[in-house]
Amino acid sequence: MVRIGIVGIGFMGMTHYRGAQKVRGGKVTAICTRDPKKLKGDWRGIRGNFGDPGGKENLKGIKTYDNVDDLLADPDIDLVNICLPSALHKQVTIKALKAGKSVLLEKPIALTLKDADQMVAAAKKAKQLLMVAQVLPFVPEFAYVRKVVEEKTYGKLLGAHFKRIISQPDWSTEFSNMARSGGPGVDLHVHDTHFILLLCGVPDSVVSSGRLVRRKYAEYLATTYRYKKNPDLVVTCASGAISKSGREFTHGFEVYLEKATLLYEFATLGGKPELLMPLTVLTADGKVKKPKLPSGNPVVAFTQEIQAAVNAVSGKAKVIPELSGELAADALRLCFKEVEAVKSGKAVAVR
Repeated sequence: MVRIGIVGIGFMGMTHYRGAQKVRGGKVTAICTRDPKKLKGDWRGIRGNFGDPGGKENLKGIKTYDNVDDLLADPDIDLVNICLPSALHKQVTIKALKAGKSVLLEKPIALTLKDADQMVAAAKKAKQLLMVAQVLPFVPEFAYVRKVVEEKTYGKLLGAHFKRIISQPDWSTEFSNMARSGGPGVDLHVHDTHFILLLCGVPDSVVSSGRLVRRKYAEYLATTYRYKKNPDLVVTCASGAISKSGREFTHGFEVYLEKATLLYEFATLGGKPELLMPLTVLTADGKVKKPKLPSGNPVVAFTQEIQAAVNAVSGKAKVIPELSGELAADALRLCFKEVEAVKSGKAVAVR
């Protein structure tokens, strides 16, 4: 049994806790938060941009810590699941690795490339696993895209457009503090850069336009990813916190293949989830298909992600590319390259 200790009980910590309840071969045995109410199971003040808000949790049998060092010193924890604000990722991750723990870290891996590279190096030195929870590859619609592209079910990939737009959240002071979150161009957009790397590989260059705050943080980005070996491939993405609050969140894609087009869009409108375009396949013969997918409950994707991490820690499987610390660092690097492109007004080399 892989024993999991969750550090940080905010919206993502709560989501990971809920996701872990159905993991096979692993269970949450400890949590760490400085909030005394949360340590007693009162999570009613927690909310986010998807899923149910926090409630009362029964923490019977779960160790509770208000100091992360005490949790890291616990010999009965195998996997430290870090869900702290991004500005604390490097410090706590390296401490956990040095303490002989494997780590599952919420995205982004860090807020600077130097920190990300040091974290990857620290994992290698400690001979421990550093896995980064980007979650998008485990969302059924996005997993479907990867599968049909990799298997060439409908021929080769011709082009794709992804989008991820939110309104400025009123439930997170961390997100609005760009120095601590990295701003939407990192905290939000890194989901898509990571997925594009998985789907298409590292682009040779990027061309971006966008809105920058203090010439450093991206509030909104629109990017084209260029591949020299495949110059006809057109991949674009729009991402940022620019919507009005009536639409708190939306994401989706249009993916163009030789023999099909894949469509999907989900949004939170007026506080309610709306599947604006269920996953839809338009085939070359004019047919419209709607593939059957696993549960649409967003927590299920986190369960699958944590399951993959537990499998790696238990030795049942290797770390899959979706959780790779190195790929997470590359995704962060790509976000920064896009900001460079906005500043320069020119194509910026990535490799």
